[in-house]
Amino acid sequence: MDAIHDLGGMQGFGPIPIATGDKDFAALADWEKRMWGLARSGVAQGVTIDWFRHGLERMVPSDYLSFAYFNKWCANYLMLMLDHGSITLEDVKRGHLLAKEAEAAPKSIDDVLASNAQANISFEGACDTPPAFAAGDAVRTLRIPPPGAHTRLPRYARGVEGRILAHHGAHAVPERGAEGKKDYQALYTVAFSAADLWGPEADPRDDVTLDLWEAYLVPA
Repeated sequence: MDAIHDLGGMQGFGPIPIATGDKDFAALADWEKRMWGLARSGVAQGVTIDWFRHGLERMVPSDYLSFAYFNKWCANYLMLMLDHGSITLEDVKRGHLLAKEAEAAPKSIDDVLASNAQANISFEGACDTPPAFAAGDAVRTLRIPPPGAHTRLPRYARGVEGRILAHHGAHAVPERGAEGKKDYQALYTVAFSAADLWGPEADPRDDVTLDLWEAYLVPA
């Protein structure tokens, strides 16, 4: 799916404003911290990361470009909870559930941050098919990505020749993850010449690396 979220290679939006350093978590507004906490609590059960990303991609383009970061999260989680059946439109209009669930013991921000720092989660899965490529192989990305609601193959890197840098085992295919399903496939880091992506004005010394699934690649 090509949508407004994929800005790679698009022109006319002006420079990206970059402030010095990252914004401190403590500097966020209270509603932003609350949204982050709700997301960490699993407010939309059963939603995969690709389902979440696909929800953002389906936003009205003018909203996507104008909403603040956590404002996008708010709109998306509302849609995801409705889509998953966690809440109904009547609940939204009412502002709360009719049957209030038992509240879990509250966690402080420090507790959540400490838990995240100690997490050691592997997203690798099992795949019956051996990898088709190895480090050093020349490959070309598809001009049209595999069918599906969500893809991680950006437009600017389609139909371009690159080189396999590494194989990372099997990971969930984004197109299926956007449907709430898990289908594992070989994942590679692929290096592309900046000049091949951006044209002769790019610095020939620069490379761009992308993590891409096997279904996006063919032998060069």
